Amino acid sequence: MVNLPKGTKDVLPKDSYKWQYLEKTARKVAGIFGALEIRTPTFEHTEVFLRGVGNTTDIVNKEMYTFLDKGERSITLKPEGTAGVARAFVENGLSNLPLPAKLYYITPCFRYERPQAGRLREFHQFGIEFIGSKDAGIDAEVILLAKSFFDELGIKNLTLYINSIGCKECRKNYQAALREYLKANYDSLCDLCKERYHTNPMRILDCKNPECKKITAGAPKILDYLCDDCKDHFEKVKSLLSLANVEYQIDAGIVRGLDYYTKTVFEFVSNNIGAQGTVCGGGRYDDLLEQFGGNNMPGIGFAVGLERLLLLMENAGVLIPNSNAIDLYIANIGEKEYEKAFVIAKDLRDKGYAVEIDHMGRGIKSQFKFADKIKAKYVGVIGEDELSRGVIKLKNMASGEEKDVLTQNIEEEIR
Repeated sequence: MVNLPKGTKDVLPKDSYKWQYLEKTARKVAGIFGALEIRTPTFEHTEVFLRGVGNTTDIVNKEMYTFLDKGERSITLKPEGTAGVARAFVENGLSNLPLPAKLYYITPCFRYERPQAGRLREFHQFGIEFIGSKDAGIDAEVILLAKSFFDELGIKNLTLYINSIGCKECRKNYQAALREYLKANYDSLCDLCKERYHTNPMRILDCKNPECKKITAGAPKILDYLCDDCKDHFEKVKSLLSLANVEYQIDAGIVRGLDYYTKTVFEFVSNNIGAQGTVCGGGRYDDLLEQFGGNNMPGIGFAVGLERLLLLMENAGVLIPNSNAIDLYIANIGEKEYEKAFVIAKDLRDKGYAVEIDHMGRGIKSQFKFADKIKAKYVGVIGEDELSRGVIKLKNMASGEEKDVLTQNIEEEIR
């Protein structure tokens, strides 16, 4: 037997309705905020992620699925959604759209990392990218969209953490101060953070190594190094969130794991899924499109991992409605009765009803058992007597009520 690759998962028919519900809800909420869907390729030229995600990140250094194709070109399976959207935005001239351009995607992503609960090597993201506005109001709106998505799903007890990591000039001063602070403990940093010390010291703040966390506990805060423009921007974001009655906490330790972020960064965190509690992360990226040859056009977005979200909903006892229920199962005995059931099923399906009939030659008792297993709302029986009278014996599986119904009136009864 050939098994599926480590870090991947089959979505079986008994669970697919959960995914359909998440995707339907994501599309609904994105639409309410005026976002349109964008679909980018599953793989890109590796340069897309080197430019966008950044070659100092864990994703680029350790986690990307990169290979040479038959033309000796370096290709990478997408590890996240934003870089591909930025490339597509520039390449297809989407800056000519009415701005801000509001985009969303639902896509598979791939990262080579240790599989654990809610984190796989192939996973799926719902993402939002609003491009074209530098106003702090769009930051608050994107955060509201994420919150609306969780509210629509019935997810409670999430904590919103926000921070500002400033612009290039802010970070230049901050990184100098951070290096100076870390210098005395350089030898105690993990090997990766010793590299980050020289390339991108802010990434050290995101390290999960206990010793590194202890060292950075008293580190300078980026909020103390913001320029006036970045400070005013962050104050407006906070003010608008407060106006919208959105509770938040400021966490100066949030830097996010990707190099393209500027100014506002945020996370929605749950304590219901263990150590990997972040279910949504995002932020502003004002310089990203320029790296793909586009105009200096600002953007902001977020991504939600759907596997992690399903785990959270399961742990929190959030019920997901199953919309795949069968409206009517038609049990029958005999060739003529089967033909009648076949025609009734066809007519009702044409009108949008989910209808099943027996194709396995089961007896009536077994057909009822099967109808129960597939959770049919109604079971109709056509035997010799029913066929001669032009009726179907209809049973409401929830109430147990049974009655004879003329075949032309079935829709009226099951509607």
